[in-house]
Amino acid sequence: MGKGKSAEDFIEAAAALATRAGDGIPTRPLGDTGVEVSILGVGGWHIGAIVDKPEAIRVMHAAIDEGINFFDNSWDYHGGGAEEIMGDALSRDGKRKKVFLMTKNCERDYIGSMRCLEQSLRRLRTEYLDLWQFHELDFDNDPDWIFEKGGLRAALEAQKAGKIRFIGFTGHKSPAIHLAMLDKPHPWDTVQMPINVMDAHYRSFAKEVLPVCNKRKIGIIGMKSLGGGHPHGRFASHTDLPVEACIRYSLGQPISSLVVGMESMADLKQNVAIARGFKPLSAAETTALLEQARAEATDGRHELFKSTMEFDGPHHRAQHGFD
Repeated sequence: MGKGKSAEDFIEAAAALATRAGDGIPTRPLGDTGVEVSILGVGGWHIGAIVDKPEAIRVMHAAIDEGINFFDNSWDYHGGGAEEIMGDALSRDGKRKKVFLMTKNCERDYIGSMRCLEQSLRRLRTEYLDLWQFHELDFDNDPDWIFEKGGLRAALEAQKAGKIRFIGFTGHKSPAIHLAMLDKPHPWDTVQMPINVMDAHYRSFAKEVLPVCNKRKIGIIGMKSLGGGHPHGRFASHTDLPVEACIRYSLGQPISSLVVGMESMADLKQNVAIARGFKPLSAAETTALLEQARAEATDGRHELFKSTMEFDGPHHRAQHGFD
């Protein structure tokens, strides 16, 4: 990661991050952007799921105080409610200046993208986004649509106007779709994808997409470290895999930041403790964890976001004519 760094350099250097534990959450370069982000990121969907909105604000403020500076969101999370509550939290006491704020564009065309951007800026109470990502490239023709319908043109105009700093894309369906987007004629700043112990065995983003991104010095944002769903994840609720080991496995991959779900102060404290004292799994620990996951990983039962539409957002399903 960063200029002159290979994936091997990154993994070797990751061990040194533990020495920074007393200084807050360790940081890593966000690809070649010149920006350093915390290795742990606040997941916007889960923030929007907190029923007690004052508590959601307290969780976000505590995350900032703990040293987390990467904040994730999307235009469609909870009908815009996730952006609104995050905007409220960041508008207080200069908090916006302390975070690297990312949200996602759910449209593919020019007009829709511009509308999406303006609504996100208003909800988040900010004049600019640090990162704007095309959300959920989960259909084979999404990469073509973003170029043909004008979505990328909108992003480039917004970047020129100072409304966004960096441009990326996300998706959870297929490594092939990510690779198709990476083959398009645009130098992406970031890519977001599932990074977890199950992924190593099934339609693997880590095996197929990570090497391409690292070679091009693209910032990689990991997600679904516990399989998605509620903050404790599918793995913890359906397997005997230890949560801390799963998160450490994901953090040990050559990524910039790992977005995690936190729906309570207890969730935040658990994740902060893992990140602050982060130490990569040893080779033996990694081998044992992967072997433990193998039997249930290879059929995809814990990564249904790859093989079904269960995790696809309704906005994107409707775009493609699905109920």
